[in-house]
Amino acid sequence: MSHTSSLGISAFMAELMAKNPAEPEFHQAVHEVVESLDHFLDENPKYKHARILERIVEPERIIMFRVPWVNDKGEMQVNRGFRIEMNSAIGPYKGGLRFHPTVNLGILKFLAFEQVFKNSLTTLPMGGGKGGSDFDPKGKSDNEVMRFCQSFMTELYRHIGPNTDVPAGDIGVGGREIGFMYGQYKRIVNEFTGVLTGKGLKWGGSLIRPEATGYGNVYFAQEMLKTRGESLKGKTVLVSGSGNVAQFTVEKVNNLGGKVVTLSDSSGYIFDADGIDDEKLKYVMHLKNNKRGRIKEYADKYGCKYVEGERPWTEKADIALPSATQNEINETEAITLVGNGCMCVSEGANMPSTPEAIQIFIEKGILFGPGKAANAGGVAVSGLEMTQNSMRLHWTREEIDQRLQSIMQSIHSTCCQYGTKENGFINYVDGANIGGFVKVADAMMAQGAV
Repeated sequence: MSHTSSLGISAFMAELMAKNPAEPEFHQAVHEVVESLDHFLDENPKYKHARILERIVEPERIIMFRVPWVNDKGEMQVNRGFRIEMNSAIGPYKGGLRFHPTVNLGILKFLAFEQVFKNSLTTLPMGGGKGGSDFDPKGKSDNEVMRFCQSFMTELYRHIGPNTDVPAGDIGVGGREIGFMYGQYKRIVNEFTGVLTGKGLKWGGSLIRPEATGYGNVYFAQEMLKTRGESLKGKTVLVSGSGNVAQFTVEKVNNLGGKVVTLSDSSGYIFDADGIDDEKLKYVMHLKNNKRGRIKEYADKYGCKYVEGERPWTEKADIALPSATQNEINETEAITLVGNGCMCVSEGANMPSTPEAIQIFIEKGILFGPGKAANAGGVAVSGLEMTQNSMRLHWTREEIDQRLQSIMQSIHSTCCQYGTKENGFINYVDGANIGGFVKVADAMMAQGAV
């Protein structure tokens, strides 16, 4: 493992998989980064000598705990809680909490690993972490969610803090859940600190935090398009998902003159050839945020096409913005997208494209923004919330939006710096992986054997 030629990559991955069995998402995330770093590490042997790669794939700390809570029928329930504190070389651990039945150690390790690079790219002083539980908030009453969140935080509180680990929301963890957890943390430690981000605006939250991931991804896509003299104006756009990220992706695409024609959920997708304008978007927000309804109701209301059990990647469009979950674009769908004239794919979700799909996008020379760069807007604004909390300040919507745009432009520049090939093609995957790695690796080396 001291050299990382193609044989070295195989040996490195074999050892990683033996030490971390049954964690395919984590293996996938590491393999993508190791492949990008291969030649870079050959040219910069100091990182090999310090065994940075071997250290960076090993979490600094993994916390697993039992979460007992009582449902509305008075029955005892038990879930499992996690926090992966992956890397603190450049700042306190920072990353979301995910409440979803699919949550397990492998998924959280993949997310925490990605978060290290993503946070490094934002230019803000934040390490990487991730956590959550296999608890499903869907179908639970507010009181049940509150009791779960309080039990979860009763254990987690001892491992986190404003200068140690600052969790945020993720899938299944919105303003309601953050509120319940923050209340419990404050009650136990008797302090009002910026220990969680995604807080309510009236008690330490930041403007534009809900919008940040979606807005940031669209800003990143816009930067990629500029490299080819293009813009979003007049472009047809496919968006997957229909939650927070997807909703604000649609809003920002509309603002910049594009037309979004799809949204989806786990049951299927809608195709609206007329475009999901701001009025229709308000209905989606009401449907998903208040009623927790299904996207099929949109098709019933507006009389457009609904395709059950499928994803939207077979539709014709100029741009695709996957904003749902991991591995939602496979090789066949990638070939279809490119064949249908798609020129740009920018990831609003974490690792939504399979390795085979990414290979197609890069081989065909289309603009491809990997999640660790393209969807870093969410954690960037979380970082800005931490800053506001530390300074006891509250910035305006315009100030934060401007800072978010600057951060996405800076991430794009880093990707260009490290990802531009001899023929002028920008490999954003290599650019994001190498750019994110260098900052963390240099900090780790400066801090010695930690």
